[in-house]
Amino acid sequence: MTQPVKIAVAGALGRMGQAVIQTLEGRHDVVLAARFDRPDAEGDLLVSADAALAAADAVIDFTLPEASALLAEAAAARAVHHAHAPALVIGSTGFSPEQLARIEKAAQKVVIVRSGNYSLGVNMLMGLVRQAAAALPASEWDIEVFEAHHKRKVDAPSGTALMLGEAAAEGRGVGLGQVADRARDGVTGPRKEGAIGFSVVRGGGIIGEHSVIFAGESESLTLSHSAIDRGLFARGAVAAAAWTKGKPPGLYDMQDVLGFTR
Repeated sequence: MTQPVKIAVAGALGRMGQAVIQTLEGRHDVVLAARFDRPDAEGDLLVSADAALAAADAVIDFTLPEASALLAEAAAARAVHHAHAPALVIGSTGFSPEQLARIEKAAQKVVIVRSGNYSLGVNMLMGLVRQAAAALPASEWDIEVFEAHHKRKVDAPSGTALMLGEAAAEGRGVGLGQVADRARDGVTGPRKEGAIGFSVVRGGGIIGEHSVIFAGESESLTLSHSAIDRGLFARGAVAAAAWTKGKPPGLYDMQDVLGFTR
């Protein structure tokens, strides 16, 4: 009989950490091996990050960018100095280029899955956005990415919105950094041809709303996704953690987990 994948949960006291733990309890191919949170966090079932890394085959991490980068470095260090180092499934968003570079370096030693969104629906939406952007010329169609989240979310645009913007930019054969329009205030002048705009709402308990609008002069097309239950992200992350078993070190994303690439 195949042994279940042992999973540790970072940020175990947070909303996503709790959702991941609840998801683990309903599966047989994975098992909760450890839970940990900030060093100053209190809880009878919490262990240290080092103990969690030692106990797990994979760690699911929905915390903060710097905490995720440090965790990746700690896992890579274990790969060098110990016989065992767990894979990481990172769902944090809002990374700086420096933090992303640290995670990419750590992925030379350990398996890391990093995604701005672990939803199957969102990852399908990315493919549709890429196709639509390739088919609808920038000279005639403007692209706007809209997203809405709860008032506790600290980064904007969301990681998912940026993923969708990147998909649209890829469809048009340009880099998102060349065409992104992320802030509008005052007299901004007419919209630049080919710009990919971002609109953001923060309020209440909104779990996650994302839409990509293709606006022409006489018609518009909207592709959208609504998250109804936070558990959908937890289920995707757990599936990603199970997928890491036996994989070589490297930096992967949800497209890899779903078999869309590689």
